[in-house]
Amino acid sequence: MRKSTLKISALGLILSFATAFGQEKTTDSLAVKDAVKSATKTEEGVKTVTTSSKEDNNRNVMLNAANNTSPRDVNIGLPSTVGGITILENDLPAVYFFWPELPNKTWRQSVGLEKTGLLKMDQLANTMGDLGFAVNSYSQTGTKDFKLKGKFTTSTFGWLQGDVNASGPISKNGWTYTVGAFANFDPSTYKLGFTRNVDETKIFRAGVTKYFNDDKGKISIQYKYADSYSITNYAVFQYGPEGKVTELDNFRIGRDSYVVRDGKIKMKDILSGETYWANMDGNDSRNTSHNIDIFGNYLLNNGWNFKFSTRAHFATAKSSNIIPLSIFNADAASGYTIASTGQAYTGAVGTQLAMHTPKTPITNIAGRFSLNKQLGNHNVTFGILEQYYNIDKFTSNRSFFFQTVEPQPQRLIGPTTDADGFYNYNAGGEFHSGTENKLSVYGTDEWKVSDNFNLSYGLHLRNHIIDGEYSLTPRTVGFNFTDPSQFNSINQSFFQIAGSLNATYNISKNFGVIANFLYTEENRRLESYSQAFEPNTNKIKSPLGALGVFWNTDYIQLISQATYLKKNNNLNRYNLVNPANTTQAQNVTVYYDIQTIGWTTDFVVKPFKGFNLHYLLTLQNPVYKKFNFNAFGTAYDYNDNNVLGVAKVLMEIDPSYTIDKWRFWASFRYFSKQYANLTNALYFAPRWETFGGVSYTVNKNINLGATVINFLNQRGASGTINGAELITDASPYYGKLLTGTYIMPLTGQFSVSFNF
Repeated sequence: MRKSTLKISALGLILSFATAFGQEKTTDSLAVKDAVKSATKTEEGVKTVTTSSKEDNNRNVMLNAANNTSPRDVNIGLPSTVGGITILENDLPAVYFFWPELPNKTWRQSVGLEKTGLLKMDQLANTMGDLGFAVNSYSQTGTKDFKLKGKFTTSTFGWLQGDVNASGPISKNGWTYTVGAFANFDPSTYKLGFTRNVDETKIFRAGVTKYFNDDKGKISIQYKYADSYSITNYAVFQYGPEGKVTELDNFRIGRDSYVVRDGKIKMKDILSGETYWANMDGNDSRNTSHNIDIFGNYLLNNGWNFKFSTRAHFATAKSSNIIPLSIFNADAASGYTIASTGQAYTGAVGTQLAMHTPKTPITNIAGRFSLNKQLGNHNVTFGILEQYYNIDKFTSNRSFFFQTVEPQPQRLIGPTTDADGFYNYNAGGEFHSGTENKLSVYGTDEWKVSDNFNLSYGLHLRNHIIDGEYSLTPRTVGFNFTDPSQFNSINQSFFQIAGSLNATYNISKNFGVIANFLYTEENRRLESYSQAFEPNTNKIKSPLGALGVFWNTDYIQLISQATYLKKNNNLNRYNLVNPANTTQAQNVTVYYDIQTIGWTTDFVVKPFKGFNLHYLLTLQNPVYKKFNFNAFGTAYDYNDNNVLGVAKVLMEIDPSYTIDKWRFWASFRYFSKQYANLTNALYFAPRWETFGGVSYTVNKNINLGATVINFLNQRGASGTINGAELITDASPYYGKLLTGTYIMPLTGQFSVSFNF
């Protein structure tokens, strides 16, 4: 009796965890198609889902609707974070912690990467002890034959990106080399008043690889240098009934800049007390880093494969950021003048928060060592992970200022500002310094119990140590540290557990069930001590369970599943405005839980040759639990309110068609309304994100591509509405000017790729 084994990593094991919670599902039709095509066929009979694939190499996490610089953020039903999706390079995090060194300051999708995929949630929990998805990439190593590959990309707005990598032999005894360069000059879709590019990033790589005799493996030593700055823009729009936003006559969403015209902010150093000016671009907001990686594998004589990856990462982080807070109207009696001219100003005034982190040294030393072997029906892995992190005197200096509400706004001087237009220096400023160390051991087993039953499970044990200093001194207006006694020591040690258990069972040849359980723990990080209070260091526990069915034929691959996820001890700080008296504000720290129940159906159909349609539907209900606090003498209870910024209905439609040397594709993503304040009275209307493209293979070495982002030219907004956390009536906000994030306007991108 012959049987057939079908690998459906995209359909089964990845979707089985996250699509019920995915705010932005990332499997496109080609990803699932390629996963299915990679099936290995042995004997005919029962089709079983195998779990040997650690990651899906084709899932499209690069189609970001907001910018060209970062991977698509894969949300799992929890509020999105500043850091977004975790990025691994050579099995180690590109950065240990996303702030102040964001991952895209040292990592970009590039031909300098030999392989890029999306690590499954269970694999991230088992190997890293963390919750979520991760982009897992591997640097291009030296090759035994000469290879040259590259890509040039441009857009209708003047985006220029060049990317090239060369590799080849050095000697006949197994030594090879690799060298590459990546340069990005991106003006985005709007014009700043002080510089051309919103993002400038340069990455250079060089390394050597030694191949061991008898195909025993290889070892690579690589150096990477990265230099990057990027600027974030916001849109101004008018809020209306049913969560709809209206574009202003004098401000185009995504086409105009809301960043102050001269790109300068005035700060007070929280350590020295000195005032200074910082720029939004260039040296005041630039990250530089040096990476030395040693990685590879060696096949031992007893059949165990020894895999290793080590990294020394030395970075200097500097960061300038401006965040819009509110918009109000000023009349002639208000006393506002334009800073650059002294001219009196009346009209809409934007309140802005400026944050600057001066030069901050960061060191990260990390290593992963593992052994893997196929033992009968078991594929077993044991590993050790070490991560050391040091940040020296991190500060976030802060100030506030006013600006006009127009494209390339001008800074204003008001009755409460200094002569340059700034006020409230270092109110809420941040400081922490010290080290974190995480030492982990883990093990996984992929067990083929029978022809129709598979188990995959893993356990991750971690010791997390925090050693540093912080301060409980309140950060009042004009604050700076003046006395060493203002600093306190941090000495914390935590033991954390993570792991997963996945089971698949074929009831018939084409139909089966899937059950999954995943669990992670974490405690606070060093960053949690940056404000003037003692953080709650109780365990943050995240259990996730799922149960579903799958059905696979030659024409359709389908999975449908329900999932439950909970995360406790979340921390947030709110600047609340009293609904009864808008002149009163209060800062409140809230610890709360989040619970999500969802149902996802995902399928791929191939009705005729060359055509492929992927469809995803997710229904979810993420809500707050234990969300209680007191403000302005009133007790508030937001239990069972929907989580901010997470859609309850998600849909993705991805058709593609291939004929001869041409491939045509499109992607439609739907997001239902997203709540914009804690009471759920305010929300943003549903929106679509659209992509489309065509590629043409000139020959085996050259490929041409064209992509259109937002080809329906949709206008939409997302995020939260500041100062509205306690509002229960939306009508006073109708017609008001608000700010928020947005998707890119209609944009065309063109690329030429070569591979010799």
